[in-house]
Amino acid sequence: MKIAIAQLNPTIGDIFGNSNLILEAAKKAAGEGANLLLTPELSLIGYPPRDLLMNPSFIAAAGAQLQQLAQNLPADLVVIVGTAIPNAHSGKKGGKSLFNSAAVLSNGIVKQIFHKRLLPTYDVFDEDRYFEPGENSNYFNLGELKIGVTICEDLWNNEDFWGKRSYVGEPFLDLVKVGVDLVVNLSASPYSMGKRGVRSAMLQHSVIRSGIPIVYANQVGGNDDLIFDGSSFSVNKKGELIQVLASFETDFAVIEYDEAKQDLIGISSQNQTEITPAQLSFTPQVGDAEIWAALVLGVRDYVRKCGFSKVVLGLSGGIDSALVATIASFAIGPKNVLGVLMPSPYSSDHSVNDALELAKNLGIGMEMLPIADLMKTYDRTLADLFINTTFGIAEENIQSRIRGNLLMAISNKFGHLLLSTGNKSEMAVGYCTLYGDMNGGLAVISDVPKTRVYSLCRWLNSVGAVPPCPPSPPCPPSSPSPPCPPSSPSPPCPPQGNEIIPGNIISKAPSAELKPGQIDQDSLPAYDVLDDILQRLIENHESVKQIVVAGHDEAVVARIVKLVRQAEFKRRQAPPGLKISDRAFGTGWRMPIAKSSIY
Repeated sequence: MKIAIAQLNPTIGDIFGNSNLILEAAKKAAGEGANLLLTPELSLIGYPPRDLLMNPSFIAAAGAQLQQLAQNLPADLVVIVGTAIPNAHSGKKGGKSLFNSAAVLSNGIVKQIFHKRLLPTYDVFDEDRYFEPGENSNYFNLGELKIGVTICEDLWNNEDFWGKRSYVGEPFLDLVKVGVDLVVNLSASPYSMGKRGVRSAMLQHSVIRSGIPIVYANQVGGNDDLIFDGSSFSVNKKGELIQVLASFETDFAVIEYDEAKQDLIGISSQNQTEITPAQLSFTPQVGDAEIWAALVLGVRDYVRKCGFSKVVLGLSGGIDSALVATIASFAIGPKNVLGVLMPSPYSSDHSVNDALELAKNLGIGMEMLPIADLMKTYDRTLADLFINTTFGIAEENIQSRIRGNLLMAISNKFGHLLLSTGNKSEMAVGYCTLYGDMNGGLAVISDVPKTRVYSLCRWLNSVGAVPPCPPSPPCPPSSPSPPCPPSSPSPPCPPQGNEIIPGNIISKAPSAELKPGQIDQDSLPAYDVLDDILQRLIENHESVKQIVVAGHDEAVVARIVKLVRQAEFKRRQAPPGLKISDRAFGTGWRMPIAKSSIY
């Protein structure tokens, strides 16, 4: 028997478009002689749909499209589709009004429906808000094969692997008890650093202890702040990875279940013509290439799925904006990226030159808008109010807010998406300006610590990559339609193999350049020290005492902890940021603003 995996990139709420993706994959599967096609969790409606699920007309439309899809599928192909199904008993028995379900479509009808049993509520997940948990073991027969169906979290409650139990039930063991031959998993598991290796290790452990092979189909693509890496795979009954699909891109594969051997065999993948043993693993150590691929995918899909075609960002000549500009250039093409340099009297000549060199290296558009005259206007306007006060942070931040205003004006005028450029280290301690450099529609590197920013830039230069140079797309439709920016000759594509990030951007001391001679370390510890403290505090949940025992100065730790707590009100007003860590300042971060300083 042949089993196909469609590693899809759905758009949340685009029921018709997602249905077409499934249908195209089904036709391909049928053409390759597959008997069964797997799609990801909630593949028909996209994951996570969040409060769209509270709209009855949305649920009704999904139900109607599911029936239509069943009729359109190739004959003799069984397709498992993820969708939300109404809970018919909720009105009388109580409980949530929906199930997170897997629908088995065959011969023109919805043949069976299975419900997700374990509903996560940690980090970015809030499924208990919408869904009622399923109660029964989910399996169906395909010929003589008994196939167990699980949905994402259903496979994650492996007490032996984790050393603890997170839920009362363990659906995988229940399927083992009823004697299934194979387990399939429809998943929408978001990316975080190192998670690909954890997934494979966990499922390999489950297979080894049970002797039942698993086929895992994961969603790919960016949806809001979440990035889904795909990385679908199959594990034979010995616990060996015998198939790994591409990471951070759509893919399609077919694998065989040998009924005589009662095991999975064979490899076929759209994006992999030949797989070596080294590829059949997920490296536990997270490299810059993996993070880079995630960020590029996240920007590309956020821009596309939000209806934009071009982006704008401020270029300071610093390393953060350099990295964001480079990510954007690779994500949507350099011709669709506009960098704006806004020098003040405190901007150094080398920062201006570094920004210009970066723009040339990338081949992006570039505008220069000096802000000295605007600063003087602010000074005159505030002179009477600020009389007899000392120049300080308020005046410094005016520069950032002038720049934020200019960037928003460009975004508003031409319909560009504004990208903010603050990193995680700055966002953590509030080293950023509300309504200034925090302005934007997407915070590209807000989950990337400063030390990793440097690492990514060095890696980029070491590989000598250059962004693609596609033709510029038309202005996105909107109502009322914004004008396209004035036409000008497109910058040439940069030559292959050149250094992207100018060396001076990487080597110079980081500075906001809001006053003469300013550097970041006037206000903050060295970034390697700061990032280690933040890692321990935010992601490892260590106390001040534990961080001090690890070797950090107690006064420095106490100050950083205070800054993190004080900056909560800023982060609450920040644009969505792409999540790459286990603990990002986004959907899964739910800290109160007004709180005691004890914890």
